[in-house]
Amino acid sequence: MRQRLLRTEERFQEVERLLGTAEVLKDKNRFRDLAKELAALRPVVDAYANLRRVETELEETERLLREMKDDAELIRLYEEERETLGARKVELEQKLEALILQGEYSGLDRNVIVEIRAGTGGEEAALFAGDLFRLYSKFCARHGLRFEVLSTNQTGLGGLKEIIFSVSGSGAYRLFRFESGTHRVQRVPVTEAGGRIHTSAATVAVLPEPEEVETEIDPKDLRIDVFRASGPGGQGVNTTDSAVRITHVPTGLVVSCQDERSQLKNKAKGLRILRARLSDKMQSEQAEAISKQRRSQVGSGDRSEKIRTYNFPDRRATDHRIGVTLYELDRVMEGEIDDFVNALEKEERARLLSQEGASSEAKGK
Repeated sequence: MRQRLLRTEERFQEVERLLGTAEVLKDKNRFRDLAKELAALRPVVDAYANLRRVETELEETERLLREMKDDAELIRLYEEERETLGARKVELEQKLEALILQGEYSGLDRNVIVEIRAGTGGEEAALFAGDLFRLYSKFCARHGLRFEVLSTNQTGLGGLKEIIFSVSGSGAYRLFRFESGTHRVQRVPVTEAGGRIHTSAATVAVLPEPEEVETEIDPKDLRIDVFRASGPGGQGVNTTDSAVRITHVPTGLVVSCQDERSQLKNKAKGLRILRARLSDKMQSEQAEAISKQRRSQVGSGDRSEKIRTYNFPDRRATDHRIGVTLYELDRVMEGEIDDFVNALEKEERARLLSQEGASSEAKGK
């Protein structure tokens, strides 16, 4: 960790120097990016300076204690000071550890776009997808996050073949980043007359929403088609050409939006979804080129992998990546998944610290 802190301090000093150069001052975009980086590095540099100061004071206190012989009152005071400084040292080390690990993630406070799709299981899978959306909407409310539905595709029984929604607010990506993957449900479906337990699934994809300047889309690369919305609507929703289909020609990515009565609003929502998918695609390709394991969250993190099971007969929910089971399924389905989120974060911190230590050891050799 010390080597990482020294590198951070060196980078902070370099960025400070660059911000004062004429070349950077002329380039607004570069100046903005460097100023943002400086602000992100400052808490780490300040905490590291405080840690070194406390360590110096602690060493001096230890030296004075060794020299003390007969003054009991002074010894007691120095021992209290040593205890206070020791506690402060541990506190700063924990703070720095958290700051370093936070740097491993790109924008934990970013807004996200969440896509839920019914998987295997027919109508029951669509009903489960609807239950997952309700779970996440409750989860958002618990954490003061705002969500906006961008696109829906409902079934006749009120299930969801697909729903795409955005989540915004402090810590949106941090709270949702481990939800990507296949969610499995085991229960007796409402469509089952014989009372047999079925296993169905739905997939969840969590895409950090990029800023427009980060994922620029050339209008020339887009093919935009308009068509008449289908499904439940009324009052103009499915009687005018308000639905929009956007195709990103270079990648073949296609996004359709038809929920709004306004063609312009559907186009704006579609572009948000497309931008998030393009950003996710670029990051995934970049990460795979560097290291296949880098794409992992906890466990393999592959979206096709079963990450969690919701078993209704036993009233339990199990996260398979960390082996945590909660026997309070009713509470989980009401959006109380913080136990899973906290356990996954703890596992991720341990993994990153282990990687950091291995990296430092390798460089030392």
